[in-house]
Amino acid sequence: MKTALPMSLLALVFIAGGVCAQELRREAIDGASIAAIIAERPAMAPADRDPAVIRLQVLLDRAGSSPGVIDGFYGENVSKAVAGFEMMNGLVVDGKLDPEVIARLEANSPIVESYVISAEDATGLVDKIPEDYDEKAKMQSLGYTSVAEKLSERFHMDVGLMQVLNPSSRFAPGDTVWVVTPGPAKEGKVERIEASKKTGQILAYAENKSLLAVYPATIGSQDNPAPSGKHKVKGVARMPVYRYDPRRNFKQGKNNKVLTIPKGPNGPVGSVWIDLTEPTYGIHGTPEPTLIDKVGSHGCVRLTNWDAEELAGMVRPGVVVEFINQAPGAPR
Repeated sequence: MKTALPMSLLALVFIAGGVCAQELRREAIDGASIAAIIAERPAMAPADRDPAVIRLQVLLDRAGSSPGVIDGFYGENVSKAVAGFEMMNGLVVDGKLDPEVIARLEANSPIVESYVISAEDATGLVDKIPEDYDEKAKMQSLGYTSVAEKLSERFHMDVGLMQVLNPSSRFAPGDTVWVVTPGPAKEGKVERIEASKKTGQILAYAENKSLLAVYPATIGSQDNPAPSGKHKVKGVARMPVYRYDPRRNFKQGKNNKVLTIPKGPNGPVGSVWIDLTEPTYGIHGTPEPTLIDKVGSHGCVRLTNWDAEELAGMVRPGVVVEFINQAPGAPR
C-alpha cells in the first residue's frame, strides 16, 4: 500500500475487480454462509468479491490462521489458511473447505461493524511514497498515504474492499465507516518458528508443541533465496529505520551508496523487524500486503504488517527459526 489509490484504479475496483459498491453491503457479509463456498479453490478465482469469502477470511484470521489481506477473493492464501486451520485442529491437511472445517470455524458473531474515524486517524499521513530509495531517504517518515489505507491495515483489509464497503465516505474524522472485525492479536509464547519455503507459510509453535499461529509469507526468491537450516531470533525492532547497503544486500534502481530509509509502515521492512542470527536476515512487515507470497523478497521473510506485529509480540531472543524446503509436517 505505497500510494493513495488513483482514480483509474478506483474505477477498476468498482467495475472490473470487485462487486459494485451497492451490491456489497454489510448485511450480505454478515448473512453469508461459508458452507456455500466450493470445497476446493477454483483454478481461476472469480472476478467479483464474494461476501462468503470475506466471512471465511475473517473467521480464519480470528482462529489464528491468517489469510493475509481480507479482500473477498478466493486466492491461494485462503487455501493456505484453511490448511493452517486444519493443522491447528489435528484434521487432515488438504486446504479444502470440507464440512468438518466449516463446523469448527463457523460462528454467529457479526463480521462487520461500524467505526467512527477519529482525529488521530488522520495524523501522520504523507502525500505519497516514492519508488526510489534515494527519494525515500529524504523523507521524514514513510507513513500511510490516506486514512483509508491506515484503517485497512488496522482491520486487516484490502484498501479496495474498504472503499467498496464505504463508497460515499470521505474517510474524514467524524465519518462512520464499515470495517471487518478480525479479532484481537494472538497471545502466547512462541518456542519455535518453522518457515516452509515450499508452501510459503510461517508456523509458530508453543513450548508444548501446539501450533499457536500460521501466516502466509514471502520467503526469499529465486534470485535472493532465504537461508536454510536453523537460526535464532536476536531481537525485535518496532518501526525500524532501514539501512540500505547495495554491497551487502541488493541494488535498488541506480542507487550505489548506503542510505538510511526512515521508519514507517510503508518502509521497505514495514512496521516491525524480527532480527535473526543469520546476518542481514529477518522476519518483517511490508508496505505491500496484497503481494505476500506473490512477489519474491530479497532473501528475508515478509509478512503483512499486522501478522509480523502479532508474531513479534510472541517471540523473544533465542527462539529457533528453522527454514525447511518441504510442506509443514512432511517427512524430512
